[in-house]
Amino acid sequence: MLDEILPAAQGTDTVLEIVDVHLSFAGITAIDGVSLSVHNGELFAVIGPNGAGKTSIFNCISGVYRPQRGAIRVLGRDVTTMKPDRIADLGVARTFQNIELFPQLTVLDNLMLGRHQHLHYGAPAAMIRIGKAMREETRNRAVVEGIIEFLDIHQYRKAYVAMLPYGIQKRVELGRALAMEPKLLLLDEPAAGMNLEETEDMARFITDIRRELGIGILLVDHDMRLVMDLADTILAIDFGKPIASGTSREIQDNPDVVRAYLGQEHSTGGGSE
Repeated sequence: MLDEILPAAQGTDTVLEIVDVHLSFAGITAIDGVSLSVHNGELFAVIGPNGAGKTSIFNCISGVYRPQRGAIRVLGRDVTTMKPDRIADLGVARTFQNIELFPQLTVLDNLMLGRHQHLHYGAPAAMIRIGKAMREETRNRAVVEGIIEFLDIHQYRKAYVAMLPYGIQKRVELGRALAMEPKLLLLDEPAAGMNLEETEDMARFITDIRRELGIGILLVDHDMRLVMDLADTILAIDFGKPIASGTSREIQDNPDVVRAYLGQEHSTGGGSE
């Protein structure tokens, strides 16, 4: 069980709050007045066409971009101008649309890198690898081995990431994010490029993470079946601007969302045969 190796969230407190965020690059608007909040135990999804600003939102949350206006708070702390490492220290972990693993390292080593914040010893202890360093490494390795079992990738644990199938690499990246013991998990297109079976496996892992850990999850994905099945709340954006927010049913029935995805012709039922 995942909650036996990683701490579960307590209560339903707000873990993420974004208030009227605006971001532009050289006069090009990427985010135009986005606001949202994510609570413990909630899976919140952001959808929109390519270029709508979804990944830009993730980059603002994780400190890669700094918005020109608005505020971003994680666990009540303003992170709008914080550096990425400090935001990660608060418990924000993410996966990436394009896999960002170390291909020449093993699965085990990649996941151990996710534990760097939890290794409490200095360089001298690391060099001689005795005493506290060995105890800390043993403790953290046990956590990583538990995550490997949870994600059903134990047969790949000593394999180099570069040699793994794409779907397994996606699981490894999810595992590295889990190794950080996140309080907020940002999933940027976790099912991108996967076949149906791999997508169903990923959906199951996300569901189990949410059920067992109760952490807040912010999800971006183009797979509408995945989003509609998993999300409690969905925010639809287009050209960086919010156009609708609500449950999956409310989003599916919203004409502005249909128009953004399918075009005016489909949303009005017009056009020639």
